[in-house]
Amino acid sequence: MTTKRAAIFDVDGTLVDTNHLHVVTWWEAFRQAGRHVPMREIHRAVGLSGGDLLDRLLGDGDERDPDEDEQLTAAHHALYATYFERLPALDAAGDLLRALAGRGWKIVLATSATGAELAALRRAIDADDVILGATSADDVADGKPAADPVRQARELAGVPGERAVFVGDTVWDMKAALRDGVVPVAVLSGGIPRADLEAAGAHAVYRDPADLLGHLDTGVFADQE
Repeated sequence: MTTKRAAIFDVDGTLVDTNHLHVVTWWEAFRQAGRHVPMREIHRAVGLSGGDLLDRLLGDGDERDPDEDEQLTAAHHALYATYFERLPALDAAGDLLRALAGRGWKIVLATSATGAELAALRRAIDADDVILGATSADDVADGKPAADPVRQARELAGVPGERAVFVGDTVWDMKAALRDGVVPVAVLSGGIPRADLEAAGAHAVYRDPADLLGHLDTGVFADQE
């Protein structure tokens, strides 16, 4: 049996404080297109891939104009890209990854971000020296809450489900982790209520990366050692 362990992390809202930037930039993209979508609804959809987010907020994709979807996605990307050079890592995010790597955990990211966006997020975290790799929306057929992103990240680390922990901030993260058979851990830094995360299957809930770092000796990661 393998002794390797994988710590898999979502990025937006989990390691980098970007969820509300996504809310505002999606809202502005919708506004420019003449669509009224409440920010509270957008917030609940953050963490889904672009296509799934549009399906959730605008209805069945089969009934929508594909050109409008492309324009909305492009507008969101352009608006969000203006923040690439100043994305704020959450407190102790890089320290958490380094502490886990120092304890022998393989660190992998599982995110819907791609390309220049993912590169900007990794710069913000500033812990590439301990990150084994990342899986993005470009690497899987289906994004969260499907298991694909978590499974691919886990396979990148070369561990079975029972040797992996997935940390995220949305209900989509928790559902994806459960579907792949890994331990789901939540942080509140993305703005989703504790009760919703627990109802979605979170094994443990922490305030943010700094809180999780402070509980490595007594929390879920200690239980896996």
